[in-house]
Amino acid sequence: MSDSSPLPPVRLHPEAELARDALSTPLLARAARLARWAGEDTRVDAGGGLVEEQLPAAASELGLTDEDAAAYASEAWRVAVDTGLVEILDEEAGTVAAGEDLALLTGSPQDVLAVWLSALETVLADASVPDLDDLVDAMDDGGEVDFASLDWDPQAEQEFLDGVLGNLYLLTVSEDGPGDGTVPLPALAASMIVPSDMGEPTNDVLEQVSDAMMRLDDQFRILEPVGIVEYQPVDEALMADADEEPAAPVDDTDVSRYGMVRLTPLGLYGLRSRLLEAGITAPAVGDLADKGADALLDGTSAFPPAAAQAETEQWLDRREPLAAARELLAAARGADAGAPLRRLLCQQALSLVGVAAEPALREVLDDAELGGLARVWLAERGFGDVPAPSEDLVFWLTVDTIAAQLAAEGNSDELRALVEGLAQQHGGFFAAAWKVDHPATADVLEAMGRLHPDKKVAKEARKAAFKARSQQGG
Repeated sequence: MSDSSPLPPVRLHPEAELARDALSTPLLARAARLARWAGEDTRVDAGGGLVEEQLPAAASELGLTDEDAAAYASEAWRVAVDTGLVEILDEEAGTVAAGEDLALLTGSPQDVLAVWLSALETVLADASVPDLDDLVDAMDDGGEVDFASLDWDPQAEQEFLDGVLGNLYLLTVSEDGPGDGTVPLPALAASMIVPSDMGEPTNDVLEQVSDAMMRLDDQFRILEPVGIVEYQPVDEALMADADEEPAAPVDDTDVSRYGMVRLTPLGLYGLRSRLLEAGITAPAVGDLADKGADALLDGTSAFPPAAAQAETEQWLDRREPLAAARELLAAARGADAGAPLRRLLCQQALSLVGVAAEPALREVLDDAELGGLARVWLAERGFGDVPAPSEDLVFWLTVDTIAAQLAAEGNSDELRALVEGLAQQHGGFFAAAWKVDHPATADVLEAMGRLHPDKKVAKEARKAAFKARSQQGG
């Protein structure tokens, strides 16, 4: 995932709801319970872990009874220590006490989420470590781990997991992504391995994807208890040896058997926090609600349509309609390159404002930059006494609208259809359009020449663009 451009804005759940989710995650709930359980007789080893003879009691406190009970208790204890829920009093004696941060779990939502984020970092670090069996196999006679034999690069492993989670975040927040739905594990693994310009993956690439799936299967199993993802693991029948008979008939067409994962609302919050900390622009809907109209129009210019509307609705909810309309109109003025798109976004924002905004629109009817926009708004709502636009204003508004759509969508099919319609309806369009006193006139005419399928019309547009540029001294 590139950090060179802003990500689509994420819609986060309220912090109070996220804090409740954090407290109910299995791992943090267990860590908190062990922190409250620890007492004078609790002892830890040199690394801060519970001594082995105390693990059964810790597991019992957590209500764990299966064969993995001790491992789960040990993991929860480590999280309690790493997050400050437990404090080591004396390293030599191995004594502990409840940590100061334990009180944060009964504090504000921000306090709770801060503890959860700390727990998340611990688990993410664990997820990048090789399997325990592999570590044991790599130990030499002196008890040292031969990392070279593991073929394990800690930094590369962390970067791989960060990349996978980044891609999962991007898929989740994209308007054409799965949203709250699940993502097949093969697709997620392929997003890290298969080059975007590769047609049919080679056998070597497919083998790499398969290996990545198995790594991710282990990692998502580790991550699920901290609440960042919901995960349906790879069907164990798929990992059976080829010589073994499957216990039940295998349906190779069922993609869910290869693993399915989705980010939880808490996971979206956690990954966004990590992205921001890494210096990546990761906006959230609502970020602009307390800012001025200029920030709203500039900020939403990079948003997908649904997210831009949601952001604008939140912005409007905090303002009186007439004052909001006046602020939006003032922010839409300008002759800079971004001004046409600001005016288009202003027009879209004003469509969400009720009839209380009428006075603000009437105040700008004579404004060279806003008069056309105001006439459209008033006419669409059936208001009377709206002066007819001059021909010059109609042409100016046309150029401004195309310039805005070029900035918003590039050479889209919708813009191509608009260009064709304009040229068809107005036979003398190009003869008049090059004279329009708008900073984007030449650029718009050049784009029309590029977009129109009729070679004769396209040539007219290019000639008009040349005239416009000459007139502007360019």
